[in-house]
Amino acid sequence: MQKINIGIVGGAGYTGGELLRVLLRHPNAHISFVHSTSNAGEPVSKVHADLVGDTDLKFASELTQDIDVLFLCVGHGDAKKFLAANEINTGIKIIDLSQDFRLERSASIGDRNFVYGLPELQREKIKSANNIANPGCFATAIQLGLLPLAAKGLLKEVYTTGITGSTGAGQGLSATSHFSWRANNIQAYKTLQHQHLSEIAESLATLQGNQNAEVNFVPWRGDFTRGIFVTSVLTCDLSLEAVYDLYNAFYVGHPFTHVSKNNIDLKQVVNTNKCLIHIEKQDNKIAIHAVIDNLLKGAVGQAVQNMNLLFGLEESTGLQLKANYF
Repeated sequence: MQKINIGIVGGAGYTGGELLRVLLRHPNAHISFVHSTSNAGEPVSKVHADLVGDTDLKFASELTQDIDVLFLCVGHGDAKKFLAANEINTGIKIIDLSQDFRLERSASIGDRNFVYGLPELQREKIKSANNIANPGCFATAIQLGLLPLAAKGLLKEVYTTGITGSTGAGQGLSATSHFSWRANNIQAYKTLQHQHLSEIAESLATLQGNQNAEVNFVPWRGDFTRGIFVTSVLTCDLSLEAVYDLYNAFYVGHPFTHVSKNNIDLKQVVNTNKCLIHIEKQDNKIAIHAVIDNLLKGAVGQAVQNMNLLFGLEESTGLQLKANYF
């Protein structure tokens, strides 16, 4: 069986811990090191307590080059700094979970060029890439809800709202991530200026062949830990059945994105790599609902999905995860 030797940088945060949970159960994965300068020498299970008994790995302070792929689970802006400060062998593939290389204007550093890693958009490009810029969590959910319409040039003005759990804010505490603030509370933030809008715009323009799609996005902080629920509303003259036909045709062969005629909810996707989509129509308006787990399909699960594509594995390898529905 093919073994993929893996390095992880930034292994102490939410995404680093979630990546470890997935890779420890991936049949082709061998974790060579988990880098964390602040936790060097400590057992990984001291930070990620649920991994007690699952691994004897310790955090490393040094990087080794005998790996096939390096995951960067660092903060926005830090991936570019890390690669500028550390020489990584050109034969090592990189999957970056920050936003540093997602846009066309910033998709390279030195001789490394990054491909935007949304498999439902450009699976074939991912397969032949060496470096992947993993999409943002809100960007993933919104795009998966809109891509089939963009492919037919049907997007103009889109109004999107979305709510995310507290893990979307990262592991560091802030005034709006404390339990006492989050509990029984919601709040809009970054209204019409969320950082994921730029990558959404690029993807939709690539499919439509123009810049006509304008997404007006209002994100919300929710009083739960993980998951994203987004709803996009737009004008569409197609019948509801025609819209469903369009979506089913677009996502055929994509193992994690499913279109449902029944109402959808967060519990269906939390702790999975799935995206579920449900569509409603009233007069000439349609509402497209999409749900994902922000740490999996919105981050780590999609990153492992990209790793599978990079190394010629079945796309869903190691990602048949179970939802905690009750």
